[in-house]
Amino acid sequence: MTASALFNTSVMGMSAQTTALSAVAENISNSSTVGYKEATTQFQTLLTSFQGGSDADGGVSASNVVEVTKSGNMTSTTSSTDLAIQGDGFFVVSDTGGNTFLTRAGSFLPDSTGRLVNSAGYYLMGYSSSVASAPTDPSGLEAVTIPYGKEIGTASTEGSLTANLPSTADTINAADLPSANASTSTYSKKTSVTAYDNLGNPVTLDVYFSKTSSNSWEMSVFDASTATNGGFPYSSGAITTQSLTFSATDGSITGGASASIAVPNGSTLSLDLSGLTQLGSTFSVSNPTINGNAASPVSSVSIAKDGTLSYVLGNGKSVSAYKIPLGTVASPTNLQAQSGNTFAVTKESGAAYLGDANSGTMGAIGSDQLEGSTVDLATQLSNMIVAQRSFSANSQVFQVASELMQVLNNLK
Repeated sequence: MTASALFNTSVMGMSAQTTALSAVAENISNSSTVGYKEATTQFQTLLTSFQGGSDADGGVSASNVVEVTKSGNMTSTTSSTDLAIQGDGFFVVSDTGGNTFLTRAGSFLPDSTGRLVNSAGYYLMGYSSSVASAPTDPSGLEAVTIPYGKEIGTASTEGSLTANLPSTADTINAADLPSANASTSTYSKKTSVTAYDNLGNPVTLDVYFSKTSSNSWEMSVFDASTATNGGFPYSSGAITTQSLTFSATDGSITGGASASIAVPNGSTLSLDLSGLTQLGSTFSVSNPTINGNAASPVSSVSIAKDGTLSYVLGNGKSVSAYKIPLGTVASPTNLQAQSGNTFAVTKESGAAYLGDANSGTMGAIGSDQLEGSTVDLATQLSNMIVAQRSFSANSQVFQVASELMQVLNNLK
């Protein structure tokens, strides 16, 4: 190897170790950064020439690679909007220009408008919980917003009613059924349930059960506010009338197991009646479960493992608002690291795709938790010593090459 080759090799060696030291410096400075992924240095040999049967001049190059798929330790916090991913996947975040990125840094707090943003200024993205499934790509997401203090009233859309109708009840004549809404209307049994309209106002629904024949009943639902002197006739007819049939063998419901009820000034309530029975015992009703809520201010949030974000209202009710999906790519190691502890997709990584948390290959979301940095300080200090010694050794080679060149120059 010539003196000039020694120069080249030693310079490449010092350059490679400088690259390694830059990774160590970056890792140490981010040892406390939430969700930070350790950078490692990869070395590879270089041949600067090919010389027939003799040895080729050799050198080295180095590049830093971020260990994107490595997970840090989880730490507990006191903020429900501090989020960590237990498993694979990334949070999808957006900058002020609408560009989307992936990150594991989940330290989010609401800004002045209620949008969840992390310390680097990136907004957490999600989609409305009323949507059946996650969008296929990040362009279908919106910034997750928490309107603290804003009153929210939610219309009832689904519920269930469980009751036993006594098989020994008397049959009601057709002309006297509640569905006729006449002054002579009568019934076998009655209960009332509360639903909510679009403004969060409670709406009491009177539910009448009337036996029409053996194993057959009629259910009629009225708006209680339209009752005349507390009973029939109502000023408005039945909101819905449903025929019910039951098994003569075990008393289970065999027909009419669900009902659609148009709540006044509200939405259509899908009422599950599969829990109704007709047995030889007294009329009994279990507590009906109907969603929706009266108007109440948002006081806090709760976030489930599957990414469902719910507003917790001042009245104790919980209202589902968003789903926080997770994103990933075909080759996470080829993501490009960006400022703010985020990653951008590249041609090599493949396009980002979304999935619901805690399903398939996506990890679960942990609330009141943060993922720590993957940096181990002891390892970094050891790497720093090795890189420093290697740099020094290469500088000695450079010095020897310089002395050789000086000798050669003096021979002329």
